[in-house]
Amino acid sequence: MQILVVDDEPSLVQTIAYALRKEGYEVVTAADGAVGLEIVRQSQPNLIVLDLMLPGVDGLEVCRRIRRVSSVPIIMLTARAEEVDRVIGLEVGADDYLTKPFSVRELVARIRAQLRRYELVREEVTSSGGDLSTPDVLDAGNLHIDVRAHRVTRDDELIPLTPKEFDLLIALVRNRGKVLSAARLLETVWGYTDPDTRTVTVHIRSLRSKIEADPSNPTRIETVRGVGYRYRK
Repeated sequence: MQILVVDDEPSLVQTIAYALRKEGYEVVTAADGAVGLEIVRQSQPNLIVLDLMLPGVDGLEVCRRIRRVSSVPIIMLTARAEEVDRVIGLEVGADDYLTKPFSVRELVARIRAQLRRYELVREEVTSSGGDLSTPDVLDAGNLHIDVRAHRVTRDDELIPLTPKEFDLLIALVRNRGKVLSAARLLETVWGYTDPDTRTVTVHIRSLRSKIEADPSNPTRIETVRGVGYRYRK
């Protein structure tokens, strides 16, 4: 599998590339967003490690452009700790994030989890048999969810969701009425466990902004304080 690392810190790129090659991955690198986009167009990598702060085209814009044409997993790196940066990165389509400085071992673990989850989703979408326990079409109130097409509509109006928002919605709807903890959702949707579940919190917030009539007073995705989240309709 090929992994693209887009970062303008040569020593960090070298460290990440070395660790990934030891794990058996093919690694290509870019030091700026424009080159990274060209590599994506030419080689279609299996996963992208993308720095937020890049010269020229920054990481957010790179992510936006990639999401117009691909659902490839994207892990965003940021030197900023502010929540607003995480929120923006995830809202434009990043699947996960790590704040610098971070453990390369942790990054490798996140990459494994994203690739594993992505392959499972692809197998589900392309499977020809179909599993009656996991139907291809879900109706949740006036939301119509086409699992194979990765398409969500509300009263025939398309709702644009990022890949992770879509996976999160599927997990909640398939367990409607049940309370799922943030840790359970992290493991189910992202494929790893971590005491820090802010990734789930940010995605829930973004998902609500797209499917709720009033995101500040949600009626679909309910927060059960101290326990988790439940899809009500």
